[in-house]
Amino acid sequence: MNQNEITSEILRLAEERDALILAHNYQRDEIQAMAHITGDSLALSVEAAQTGKSVIVFCGVHFMAESAAILAPDKTVILPRLDAGCPMADMITADGLREMKSRYPGVPVVTYVNSSAAVKAESDICCTSANAVKVVASLNGPEVILTPDRNLGRYIAAQVDKTCHFWDGYCPTHERFTVDDVKKVQADYPDALFMAHPECPPEVLAMADHICSTSGMYTFASENPAQQFIVGTEAGILYRLRKENPDKEFILPTTRLICPNMKLTSLEDVLHSLQTMGPQVTVPEEVRIPAKVALDRMLAVPRD
Repeated sequence: MNQNEITSEILRLAEERDALILAHNYQRDEIQAMAHITGDSLALSVEAAQTGKSVIVFCGVHFMAESAAILAPDKTVILPRLDAGCPMADMITADGLREMKSRYPGVPVVTYVNSSAAVKAESDICCTSANAVKVVASLNGPEVILTPDRNLGRYIAAQVDKTCHFWDGYCPTHERFTVDDVKKVQADYPDALFMAHPECPPEVLAMADHICSTSGMYTFASENPAQQFIVGTEAGILYRLRKENPDKEFILPTTRLICPNMKLTSLEDVLHSLQTMGPQVTVPEEVRIPAKVALDRMLAVPRD
């Protein structure tokens, strides 16, 4: 089958299986084009919880499927590629977090959603890159533990009046993005605005015209009158940016901004997952319940 035939068969099977197909903003173009809904990890998990469909096919990485399973335990959650992991999420364990908590007794733990269910279960509240500052600011007390992303943590620390203790994790894809990369592309595109994800290193963020989440980049690019944008996050975001803004130019500063895990899932994988109804992702109740508390607390923080 060619690509169009595979896509048609996926959508036919999805209807037959009562399945909703979700795709993260960093997925391959053809995956985003085929999905029922695209978005960031938490927004997609909320969609999973709210849908009337009984099956969720999550085109993303493992922690995202876990988040869907946490919020929608009554649904079947399928991750087409079980080996699609997240190196940053793997940099912290529940045992490691418990040890850190013992060094800062009573200090609340804010955990980025890019983490395992077991780590979320050891946390007081979760955050996304979009709401991280607001979540931390909502907490009482002068100190906070921020896990697992040190770059997001430093970005938060610069904007809140709290002592922040960081876990030393990072996104390898964003970490590879350097000041030299930015300088080179700015030399070629002097009028372009540089928007960067807070997972980038601090010295890169210092050069940005706008720092925001992936969802924030879509909004910024569509509302700003500039015609050229340097995109400081994973390459998959370019698909929707270009689709929604055909008259504007979006420049990826380096090919190192490609996450191999996000690119694992193919149309063939999605088709096979619907044919076999697997691999399924579940979260044990003793982990799911406290992890859901951390996610629910985040969702209760007022939005703008």
